[in-house]
Amino acid sequence: METQFEWQDEYNIGVESIDKEHQRIFKIINKLFTFREEEKDSQWTCQEGIKYFKGHAIKHFSDEEAYMASIGYEGLEQHQRIHQNFRENTLPALEQELEQTNYSPEAVDHFLGVCAGFLIGHTLTEDQAITGERMSTWKDLLPSEEIAAVKKIITQMVFDMFHLESQAISDAYGGEKFGKGVYYRLVFGAGQGEKKQEVIMVFEEKLLINTVGKILGLHTNKLDSMLINAARYTARQFVTRVMEHLPEVHAYELKEENLLSYEQFRKVFDREKPQISLLFNTGGAGYFAYCAIAPHILESGIGTPIENNNAAEEVARYLEQREEQLRQEAVRHLPKVLVVDDSMTVRQSVKQMLEGSYEVALAESGVAAIRTITLNRPDLILLDYEMPVVNGKQTLEMLRLEEAFARIPVIFLTGRDDPEIVRELLALKPAGYLLKYLKPAEIKGKIDSFFEKSKAAK
Repeated sequence: METQFEWQDEYNIGVESIDKEHQRIFKIINKLFTFREEEKDSQWTCQEGIKYFKGHAIKHFSDEEAYMASIGYEGLEQHQRIHQNFRENTLPALEQELEQTNYSPEAVDHFLGVCAGFLIGHTLTEDQAITGERMSTWKDLLPSEEIAAVKKIITQMVFDMFHLESQAISDAYGGEKFGKGVYYRLVFGAGQGEKKQEVIMVFEEKLLINTVGKILGLHTNKLDSMLINAARYTARQFVTRVMEHLPEVHAYELKEENLLSYEQFRKVFDREKPQISLLFNTGGAGYFAYCAIAPHILESGIGTPIENNNAAEEVARYLEQREEQLRQEAVRHLPKVLVVDDSMTVRQSVKQMLEGSYEVALAESGVAAIRTITLNRPDLILLDYEMPVVNGKQTLEMLRLEEAFARIPVIFLTGRDDPEIVRELLALKPAGYLLKYLKPAEIKGKIDSFFEKSKAAK
C-alpha cells in the first residue's frame, strides 16, 4: 500500500490526552486509505470507517477545546470555529457526496484528500499553536459573520452564472489537492504599484468543463486554450463581482494575473496568511476554492504576468507544461524523486536538472518531507544534511522508525566535504551522498547511475 502516514514524535504537543487521540485518528485515516484500495466490500468498510473516524474526531474536538479552556488559551474561539466548521459543514458534505455517488472512487478520493489534508495541517499548525510552538495559520481570517457574507455572495453568483447549487464545505481550506486542478491568481491594487488584495481560485478540471465548457458548446473532456481563456475571463468577472460586495475593496483594479502550477500555488499559500480560504462543492459538477490573501510583496518566480500582448502565448505555455506534468504523473515507470532542502535555490536547480527523466517533488523542511511522503511515496529522497529545526539526520531517523518508509533510499545533499562530515554521513548508512557544488551534469549522472544499479539489482 503506497498511501500511508504514521505518527511521528514531532507531532506531539506535549499534552498526553491530545497526543494519544491524534495517534488514534491517524490510524483511522490509514485504515480508510486501506479500504479505498480494497475492492471487496469497499463500500461497507468505507461507511463503517467513516462513522468511526467521525465519532473519534468529534469527541477529540470536544476534549481538546476543554483543555484549551482550562489553560486559558487565547486562540480558543478561533480553534472552536475551525472544529465546528469541519464537524458541521465539511464532514456532512463529504458524506453526502459519498452516498449520492454510491462511494465512487472520485468521491472517496475527495473525502480522503480533504480529511487527510485537514488532519495533517491542523495537527502540525493549529494544535502546535496551543503550546506556543507555532503561529496559527488562520490567525488573520475574517470574522465569521464576514466569512458567512462572502459565502452567501459566492453561492448566489455560482447559481446566477451557471445554474449550479454550491455549498461551502470548509471555511479553512488548507490548500489540499482535489482532483486535477487549475490554479488562477489575480492581484488587485488601489494605487499604482501598490498591491492590496490577492485572490487565488482553484478549479477542479471537470468543473471548468461542466460550466464554461458547456456554455461555449465544447464537446470535450480535456482543457484546451479556448476553454482556459474563457475560464480566465469568467473567473475575473466572478472575482470582480465578489469584490464589488466588499466596500473596503470596491475601488481596486486588476494589476496582475497568473496561471500557476500546484507547486507555485502552495508556495504562495504556505507563505501567506489568508483572510478568506473557502472550499466549495457543486453537487457533482466539481470542486472549487476561493482564497483571498492579505497584502504582501511576492517573491519573483511565482508566475509570468498575463498581459494582452502575451496572453495567447502564456496560456499555450501553461497548457503545454500542465499536459506534460499530467503525462509524467500518469507514466508510472518514471521514478519519483523528492528533493528536501531549506534553500529554494537548491530545490529549484535540482528540480530543473531532473525534470523530464524523473517525477520531482519538493519539500523545504523535514516536516514538509514527511507530509509529502505520506501522500506520494518517492522512489528516492535527496535530503539536505544541514537544515534548521529538523536536520537531515533527524529526518532520516524518523523515516526509519516507520516500516512503510524505512526502505526508501536516501541520498544526502551537503555543501561540505571535510572528513568529519563525511564520517557522520556514512555512519548513518544512506544510499549515498552528493556534494552540492558538483556540476549539474555530474549530480544528474550520479542519480541516473543510482537508478540503473537499482534496476539491475532487481
